[in-house]
Amino acid sequence: MKVVGVVEFLEKRNGHILLDVRTPAEYLSGHIPTAINLPLFSNEERVVVGTIYKQHNPEAAFLRGLDFAGAKMTDYVKTAIKLAPERKVAVHCWRGGKRSGSLGWLLEFAGFEVNVLEGGYKSYRKAIRESPVWSQLKLIVLGGSTGSGKTDLLHQLAALGEQVVDLEALAHHKGSSFGAIGQCPQPSIEQFENNLYGVISQLDCSRRIWIENESRTIGKIYTPDYFWEAFKDATLIELNISFEARLQRLINEYACFDKPFLEQAFQRIERRLGNLNCKIALEALVNDDFHTAATIALRYYDKSYSLSTERVGFQKILTLPMQEKSPALVHQLIQLADEQRL
Repeated sequence: MKVVGVVEFLEKRNGHILLDVRTPAEYLSGHIPTAINLPLFSNEERVVVGTIYKQHNPEAAFLRGLDFAGAKMTDYVKTAIKLAPERKVAVHCWRGGKRSGSLGWLLEFAGFEVNVLEGGYKSYRKAIRESPVWSQLKLIVLGGSTGSGKTDLLHQLAALGEQVVDLEALAHHKGSSFGAIGQCPQPSIEQFENNLYGVISQLDCSRRIWIENESRTIGKIYTPDYFWEAFKDATLIELNISFEARLQRLINEYACFDKPFLEQAFQRIERRLGNLNCKIALEALVNDDFHTAATIALRYYDKSYSLSTERVGFQKILTLPMQEKSPALVHQLIQLADEQRL
């Protein structure tokens, strides 16, 4: 069994399957991307052991933990064989202590090649926050009022070999009161940070990275300080597309969802829309008048976008006129970035 630092643990796995031996609750709160949960204790068992540790002594807690884990040793090994048929695993717990050491010892005894993360998940989180990658980012922020099709353009850029980070995909949210409609539940803030680092760490930081203009908060998620600083220093390229074209995009995107979801989204922003505007929008939905409802929402979000962008304080802003449905737009973006040496 080899104890390794976080850099080697993440970059030199050599085919090792990553096993997180913390409880399901700890794993759900935040985990290393690609890690598979193989808990030594259940959530309830962990509480029992922790209570004994605090109220009695470490030895009593250790013995109680053995009672729980000892009965499941065969299951641990069988599960590990299914997950890692090559019998190469990397394991970690919270601080790299007894849980990862215990399961690592068992799996090594069962014929596995085992790496244990020194300092556990806690050291991984520290490495994320202190990573030099954040100060090396060369971001281009793709801007444009709501309905400009920025996400579609990011996908087109990626298809042409450009590096992109889709924050909305990572956050499972499109950034407005309507942003959760049709999305999976949002991850925890901690898991969002882990996933963001997982994507960034795979990119070449010497090359530009395209990202969509977002508020710091995306639904219930907010971007961490170490990323937000790089975001604010980026060049913003603003798309210029007509109100009507953006309106039609929103109608096409959201009119297919059940009305209760749309009604709830309007009600969440009633105070900012104004009572009368919200009432008109809700009545429009009842009458299948999606054009009126979307117009009210879009006018509000146009103002919100302008204020949000102004607060970021981008130092360099470029504008790219957008021809409706122009297949050449993505190439124009790349050409503009090249000309500006971004």
